[in-house]
Amino acid sequence: MIGKLEIRRGLLSALAVATMAFGLLGCDSLIPNLTGPPANLYTLTPKSTFASGLPKVTWQLVVEEPVASGGLDVDRIALRASPTELKYFARARWTERAPRMVQTLLVESFENSEAIIAVGRKAIGLRSDYNLITELREFQAEYFGTDGIPTIRVRLNAKMVQQPRRAIVASRTFESSIKSEGKNIKQIIRAFDQALGKVLRHAVEWTLKTPTG
Repeated sequence: MIGKLEIRRGLLSALAVATMAFGLLGCDSLIPNLTGPPANLYTLTPKSTFASGLPKVTWQLVVEEPVASGGLDVDRIALRASPTELKYFARARWTERAPRMVQTLLVESFENSEAIIAVGRKAIGLRSDYNLITELREFQAEYFGTDGIPTIRVRLNAKMVQQPRRAIVASRTFESSIKSEGKNIKQIIRAFDQALGKVLRHAVEWTLKTPTG
């Protein structure tokens, strides 16, 4: 009698486990999507046109990777539905982390200006006279309006630091907002490119024009 009772309990336990497993298979949120389409990758372009009369400088510059909050220090493309909520576009990513991408575009923009003797990242071992230290404070699409078309906001704080004293000689914040032409992700990326392009141009021009004493 005791043996039959133990067998019955074992069968009931196995049935409960099977029922739970079947229930989990029906819950999409607990099963990773291994068959979905891969994310589309996007990148932005450096600035190549600047104000006339840009001074040519003989000092060397290191552009450090921008500091960014955890929500922006990723390769995902950020959006805000409200000022206190940060989300990301589905199946769309930058080709690299946003701060790293901005650093690359800054370096290329300085090179395109043809107004500086040497510019690069710290990693290449450039012996700099100045370091450009930046903080990426805004880099997202904002859906605060009622038409469903986002405005792209980019805000970058920059500091010129003289070496080897590590003394800040100038500081300024650059900001740009561009409304996308539509809701399509390619239109949104184009607006990102325009907004960041304005920030890159002003940052390069300000850096080269800043009196260095």
